[in-house]
Amino acid sequence: MGARLIADRARRALQHAITAQAFPAAVAEVGDATKPLWREPFGRLTFDADAAPAADDTIFDLSSLTKVLSTTPLMMQQVERGAVALDDPVSLYFDGWQGEDRAAVTLRDLLSHTAGLRGGWVKLFLEHEGAAAYERAIVRMPLDYPPRSRSVYSDLGFMLLGFLLDRDVPLPTRLATLLGQMGIVEPMQFRPPDLWARRIAPTEVDPWRERLLTGEVDDENAAALGGLAGHAGLFGTVAAVGDYARHLLQILDGRIGAFRRDTLEEFIRRQNNAPGSSRALGWDTMLPTSSCGTRMSRRAFGHTGFTGTSLWVDPDRGVYVVLLTNRVHPTAANTAITEVRAAVHDAVMQDLGF
Repeated sequence: MGARLIADRARRALQHAITAQAFPAAVAEVGDATKPLWREPFGRLTFDADAAPAADDTIFDLSSLTKVLSTTPLMMQQVERGAVALDDPVSLYFDGWQGEDRAAVTLRDLLSHTAGLRGGWVKLFLEHEGAAAYERAIVRMPLDYPPRSRSVYSDLGFMLLGFLLDRDVPLPTRLATLLGQMGIVEPMQFRPPDLWARRIAPTEVDPWRERLLTGEVDDENAAALGGLAGHAGLFGTVAAVGDYARHLLQILDGRIGAFRRDTLEEFIRRQNNAPGSSRALGWDTMLPTSSCGTRMSRRAFGHTGFTGTSLWVDPDRGVYVVLLTNRVHPTAANTAITEVRAAVHDAVMQDLGF
C-alpha cells in the first residue's frame, strides 16, 4: 500500500472540510504496523488569512484522546504489575466512595463508563480547584443510574483513575516512562512548554478564561486540575499518536511491546457489561454509527476528543487512522466535524481497498 493509493479520496474529503470551515487546521496520518503510509497537513492554524499553515509537526490539544493515550495504557501496566485488578472495588482506592448503591462498582466499570457516574460536561471547575477537591466532589456525587444498567460516557471516572495513577508516581513521569518503553520520541506530553508555542494549533476563545487558548488545555476541568488529568490534558503531534497506534498493532501482531498481548486484547474487547454498550476498557469499539465510518472491521477500536481529534485502529485490516484538528476554534459551537470524521475514515478505507 502506497501513499498514492490512500491520498485521493481522503485528501478530497479533508480539503472539502477545510473549504467548508469545519475546522481551520487538520493533520491526518494513516499507517500499518510497520510505518506511516500517508501523512498530510491541511489548512491554517486559525481562519485568519495570514495564519501559519498547518504542518506535519503541528501540535494539537488531544483532549479526550488522553483517556486512551495515557490513562488507559498506564492502567494496563498497573494491572500487569498486580498493583490493581480490574474487578477491584473503587472503594478499595477511594475512602469516600461509600454507599450501598455504589459498593459493587469496580475499576472495570470506571474504564467502561458503566459506573453510574454523571455523563455530559460536569462544570466542577466553577466550584473546585485541584485534585483533592475534585476527588472529594466526585466520590460523594450521587449516581445517575444503577451501575452496569447502561453505559454513559463520563469524564468523572477517568478523573478518578488519573488521581489513582498520580498517587505514588507523578502522572507526567509515568507517561514519559511509558512513551520511552514504546519508543515514542515525537512530542506528546501534559503542560506543553513555551518552546512549542509557535507550533500549537489554537483552540477556542474560552468564556471562562476570557482569552484565546494556545497551549493551555481547552477542557476547563483539566485546567482547574493544573493541566494534569486522567480525562484530558495531553498535547501532541500526529506522528506521536501514529507511533502509539503502530506500537499497539505490533503487539497485536505478536511482537514484544510495552504490554502483553492478552492484556491489550482484554482492554480493546467490547465488555458487554451493560445493555447496548459498545465500550471496551477506555476505548470505544466499531458500530456502523461510529466516528470511524462504516468500512472498518468489527474489531476496530478507537476514541475521539472534544477539540476535534480521533484515533481508530483496525487490527483485522492492519491499519490505523489519526485525525487531529482544532475544530473548536474559535468556538466549540462548530460541530461540522461529526460528519467529516465518518467521511474521512470511509474515504481512507476505500483508498486502501476495503
